[in-house]
Amino acid sequence: MPELRKDPVVGRWVIVASERAQRPNDYKAASTAPRGGPCAFCEGREDATPGEILAVRPRGGAPNSRGWLARVVPNKFPALRIEGGLERRGQGLYDLMNGVGAHEVVIEAPQHLLSVTELPVAGLRNVLWLFRERMADLKRDSRFAYAMVFKNQGEAAGATMEHAHSQIIVTPIVPLLVEEEMRGAQRYHEFRERCLFCDIVDQEIRLQERVVLENGSFVSLEPFASRFAFETWILPRPHLGRFEDTPDDLLGELAQILRATLRRIETALSSPAYNMVLHTTPFSTPHAPWYHWHIEIIPRVTRVAGFEWGSGFYINTVPPEEAAKFLREVQES
Repeated sequence: MPELRKDPVVGRWVIVASERAQRPNDYKAASTAPRGGPCAFCEGREDATPGEILAVRPRGGAPNSRGWLARVVPNKFPALRIEGGLERRGQGLYDLMNGVGAHEVVIEAPQHLLSVTELPVAGLRNVLWLFRERMADLKRDSRFAYAMVFKNQGEAAGATMEHAHSQIIVTPIVPLLVEEEMRGAQRYHEFRERCLFCDIVDQEIRLQERVVLENGSFVSLEPFASRFAFETWILPRPHLGRFEDTPDDLLGELAQILRATLRRIETALSSPAYNMVLHTTPFSTPHAPWYHWHIEIIPRVTRVAGFEWGSGFYINTVPPEEAAKFLREVQES
């Protein structure tokens, strides 16, 4: 059973999941492998993954069979396990609990694609729909406090499978970084009685200095205090606190701007490895008018070194205004 252990100095929780060290070599990404698979995530190999949780099957069909466009399965080597109780306990001055949670894989296409941007907008909308539906379902479990949707694209970003996929990890505690965002946004709301993220969206659209793309409901931009070169955020223009509450009619617009933003990053930076994360209001927070869900995309074009690790400061060598201008001028491949 994995464990969650709390750092007594800064209050950060760490997942200790020794079982994940046992992942076999055939589950690792192979950068020299030919395109076309088949791999464990390809259509026709459904028996190579754990049993299907949810899938987009426009023509119907039984679970764990052909005919799907995108599907969700449990991670074969989960960081947290769905079974059991938390059993919070102390060990001297240390706090720990059982590593209870959920760890799922969202397989984004039946064919062996290397990037989600190879899907049409409708295909990416299917992926976003699966994110929303799984978050809404997992939220019903009272043990769980937060759902983190993320993508590791490329071996340098931590991917261990070549086939386009994302992951969902649900934890019984709120990650420290999300707590810090929540506290900062709440302080702003208490002082100005407005959502900080809504104000960021309004100001950035008005100034147009750091905007990459926008449509009727979303904007992609380079944050004013970007930690990394070409760090890009996508935010809803209307106030939306929880991703799982995003209405159907906005998923298509989100798919369009997410695909276009990622394609510009891939073209501009020669298809870099990147990490993508979704930050949303925690399940355990019943009402948070000050928070606004958003997607963060971090291309792996620079390295985090000793100063950053030791200080928490980041050195970004590409001003966000220049990064935004560069991405705006890129012609999608």
